[in-house]
Formats: sequence, structure tokens, C-alpha cells
Amino acid sequence: MQSKTYDAVASRRVAFIGLGVMGHPMAAHLARAGHRVTVYNRNIAKANAWAGEFGGAVAPTPGAAADGAAIVFSCVGNDTDLRSVMLGENGVLSAIQAGAVIVDHTTASAAVARELSALAASRSVSFIDAPVSGGSIGAVNGTLTVMCGGDAAAFDLMRPVAAAYAKAVTRIGPSGAGQLAKMVNQTAIAGLLQGLSEAIAFGEKAGLDMRLVLEVIGKGAAQSWQLENRGTTMIEGRFDFGFAVDLMRKDLGLVFEEARRNGARLPVTALVDQFYADVQAQGGNRLDTSSLIQRLR
Repeated sequence: MQSKTYDAVASRRVAFIGLGVMGHPMAAHLARAGHRVTVYNRNIAKANAWAGEFGGAVAPTPGAAADGAAIVFSCVGNDTDLRSVMLGENGVLSAIQAGAVIVDHTTASAAVARELSALAASRSVSFIDAPVSGGSIGAVNGTLTVMCGGDAAAFDLMRPVAAAYAKAVTRIGPSGAGQLAKMVNQTAIAGLLQGLSEAIAFGEKAGLDMRLVLEVIGKGAAQSWQLENRGTTMIEGRFDFGFAVDLMRKDLGLVFEEARRNGARLPVTALVDQFYADVQAQGGNRLDTSSLIQRLR
């Protein structure tokens, strides 16, 4: 873990819903930055363990966590999980105070972002869809990139607080724009990884020292985050870390759903998605997305 320097920001009473691979370190950065954090997780043991390590309080329901919080952060699995923690008798919207802001880091659909934004507004609450890029390493190191959609005033309120776990927090546009930007991100990554997989496999077949080749081309136009952070592990055949194939296919499903609505054409992305299906069929569901190269060996 890299050391993280936190900007001086007034302490806020905040809640964090969901302490998974991403949420756990993100909530930890909020606590380290001096915010008063109440956490909720479906597995209460994980919430208690988090509080034992970082302080703060544990709530028995999402609504109890949100009660009295100025900002409620969430990071759960998908649209269904998000509706579950936001809606209903014990959901966030049942207890959150007027004037508060919900910041959702789940990679979900733009449609659910707009739905929850409207429901929140009816309770005088702002909802920011704020999916992230940077993976678990970025969450641990506090260097995530956050893409936001929602009201500008609410964004201005949450931005300095979210900076505790991010290197960039940017408002893309109105509600749903953050999720759409994340779809652009995942589409780009899918194509980049397939191209990198083919390049490495080609170089190996040609008998080249691929570590040296990547070092050289990484200084030119082929440079990318994927090359720098996944190139060597792809050569070594190490994939037991990082962003899982199952999650990438979930995210690409959101991309295709939106493309059907807006008419975008995604021929290469559709092909790469099927390559990921091949990886799943070979038992690689939880392998890093760079495991695409395995199909070529």
C-alpha cells in the first residue's frame, strides 16, 4: 500500500454501505481522513472487523447507517443490490435526512441511477452516480478515478470528501452520466486487453524477449495502464488477482444494454465479450481480465 496524504477537509458524519474488495479500503480512507464513519455490510462480522480496525460505528441496516449522515456512500454488486440497500423499510431512503447526499460507487446501469436520483429528489436528497476505475489496488492506495453524474451543487459537496480515496473526482454531467462514462471505460479496457493479449502472444511465437519488448514499446505510442500493470504478469501467466472476468462480463452486459437503447455499434466489444465467455467456460471466472491471453496459448 502506498502512503496517502489527505487534504485538510472539515470532518463529516458519513455512512458507507458495502465493505467488499472496494468498499472496505475506501471506507478506511474516509476514517483515516478524519471523517466520522458508520458502516453497514450484509455480513455483520465484516462490519465489526472493519470497525475494530478503523474505529467508527456499525449499523444493523442501511437506513440506520444513513440516519444523521451528511453523505452516504455505497458500493455494492449490481442494480438489484443497489435497490435493496436504497429502497424498502430499512433502506437508506427510509431514514436519510433532507439535504444529505448519496454517492453510489456501484457499477450499475444509467437507468437505475436516474431512477434512484428521482426518488431521492422527492425526499429532498441528492443522488450522485459515481462509479470508479482503478481496481482494488487503486482503492487500497486511495488513487481511484471517480466518474460522477448528478447535481453540480451536490457534487461540489461530496468531491473533497471522496478525494480521501481518489486521485481524480470529476463530474461528467447529469444523473446517469457517471455510469455511462464507466461503460466507455470498460469498453476501452476490453479492446485494449485483447490487443495486448494478441501482441504478447504474437511476440512469444516470434521468439522475442517480451519483457524487453514491452519495456521498449511502453515508452512509445503503445504505452497504456494495462501494458504497464498487466504486461509482465500476462507473460508470466499470473492472473489470480485484479478485476475478475465475471465482473467484466457483468459490466459489458450493461454496455450492451445501453447500446441497444442508444443505437451504438460495438462489434469488437461484442467479440471480446465472447472471448471472456470462453475464459469462463474454462473455469476462469475469478481470474483477472488480462487472462484473455490464455485463449491464445
